[in-house]
Amino acid sequence: MEKKRSTLTPELIETYAVHLREQERAGNTIRKYRHDLTALYQWLDGRPFTKPMLVEWKEYLCQAYAAASVNSMLAAANGFLQFMGWREMTVKPLKIQKSMFCGEDRELTREEYILLVETARREGKERLALVLQSLCATGIRVSELQFVTVEALRTGRAEIRNKGKLRTVFLPGNLCRLLRQYVRKEKRTAGPVFVTRMGTPLDRSNVWRDMKKLCKSTGIEPGKVFPHNLRHLFARTYYSLEKDLSRLADILGHSDVGTTRIYTMESGRIHARQMERMGLVIT
Repeated sequence: MEKKRSTLTPELIETYAVHLREQERAGNTIRKYRHDLTALYQWLDGRPFTKPMLVEWKEYLCQAYAAASVNSMLAAANGFLQFMGWREMTVKPLKIQKSMFCGEDRELTREEYILLVETARREGKERLALVLQSLCATGIRVSELQFVTVEALRTGRAEIRNKGKLRTVFLPGNLCRLLRQYVRKEKRTAGPVFVTRMGTPLDRSNVWRDMKKLCKSTGIEPGKVFPHNLRHLFARTYYSLEKDLSRLADILGHSDVGTTRIYTMESGRIHARQMERMGLVIT
């Protein structure tokens, strides 16, 4: 029994992945946990799977990764340990002081988003231009793009199923008109609006790759150009107009408003500009 407790194997990792699927965890989450646990297995390189060794692994991660990434990998390990009943071996996550602002090097602006769409159109990448607008105008995750269907265009509402929850997302009228024109040209009468040449729904890797190709043409920093940043831009834009965090959480499909608050963070540049306009420095 002790030998089993001190061994991490690919078979155990796969057993845990099966458990996560049975718990209806998102596919991306399962892939992430499997990847992180496999990395831990490779790092151990046959050494015993013990609490001191896990603490050493945590120290190694701290030297190689950002704090948020470290905590993400620790979460994978701790989830596995709890599943195996080895709770005494779990390691504490890093304490990260909450930031009021996001980094300017990561914040995609409205102007940059428009440039991405216009560049995609100019280069004849109609599907990509419409994908960008579908993500940014609705705030959906890229994994939820498959629920934007021809049927949804008729009602103006997409029924999103994700993480065991069902929510309705409204599709703006202008977006529906653009997408209806697109599906007519593609002669698509049912199913997802955006599919690959093989007829399967677009996934994150498809969209991520196509977005990155726009960076060279636009000159936008590649670190800003990824699908989830469009969701952040939607959240910031909505909140700047409505100031309703609870409603925004419902739209984004968040069960915790604290998560939504992260999405509404803007760079310190905007905050600094607001302080300048207050006029409380006497010159």
